[in-house]
Order: sequence, then C-alpha cells, then structure tokens
Amino acid sequence: MKFTDLVKGVSSILDKLAALCIFFVMLLIVANIFLRTVLNRPILGTYELVGFLTAVGVALALAHCAFKDGQIAVSLIMERFSNKCQTMVSFFVNLVSLGLWAAVVWSLGEFAQTMKIKGLVSPSAEIPVYPFIYLIAIGLLGLCLVLLNKSVVSFRQILGNGPAKKVAP
Repeated sequence: MKFTDLVKGVSSILDKLAALCIFFVMLLIVANIFLRTVLNRPILGTYELVGFLTAVGVALALAHCAFKDGQIAVSLIMERFSNKCQTMVSFFVNLVSLGLWAAVVWSLGEFAQTMKIKGLVSPSAEIPVYPFIYLIAIGLLGLCLVLLNKSVVSFRQILGNGPAKKVAP
C-alpha cells in the first residue's frame, strides 16, 4: 500500500468522524429545543457539548479537506510561473506548514495531558475537557500526514520522479 493511499484512508476516516460530530451537534440541538419547549427540561451542558463537538468536527475534517485540495488557494501570481517553480513553492509551503502544525499537535498533546492531570471540566455539565483536546490533536495530526504526503509528492516531482502536474501551495 502506498503512503498516499494510507493518508487518503486516514483522512477519509477522520472526515467520517467529523461528519458524526456535526450530526450529533444537530441532534443535540434539536433534542434540546424539543425538550426545552415540550417538557421544559433542557439538556444540561448543551452549549458546552455543541462547542466541543464543533471544534472536534472541524479539526477532524481538515485532513480530508487538505487531501482533496478543498481549501482556497490564491494562485493569481503563482500560475504565471513554470510548473517546476510552482512545485518548488508548494514543497516549501507544505514543509513549513507541516512544521507549524506538528508543533501545534505537540502543544495540544501537552496541553491535554495538563488538563487531564489538573482535572479540568466544563463549567455546567462538568464534562472532562482533555478528551476533546486529544481529538482535536488527532485531527491535526491527520492534517500533518496530508502535508507530509504533499511534501513528498512535490519533492518527487522536483527530482523528476513523480507525475508532472500543476500544484497549488
């Protein structure tokens, strides 16, 4: 199995988990509205859970979005350069991005561990915060895998070992 296929599979799984998070956000909001209006019994911690699940959903979806080049790319200037130059810029942008996001993942892991040790919980529902921080770190780790894959692909193209295609940083 090629590394690209592995990254594609991981990003796809993370995207499905992100979709589940957003689905549960929708379900929670609808259930809370229903219970609040019909039974006058809202779900405790809805606001907190919606915030946590939305943050996790966005983080988990980033890898798939990056793999599919779903982000906005400003290519007005870059499209004027040769494919080789575009590939080199893409390589360096992806490599720098990888370094920055890897540092974020590391920091989030340390932060989650600190929150676990301190026993930090949400204010009203008293839900532990650290699992959500770890899930966000996992989503961003998936993004790091995609950026690593893109860097390797760009590097191979620079060396002439990969398929020549137009890439956007």
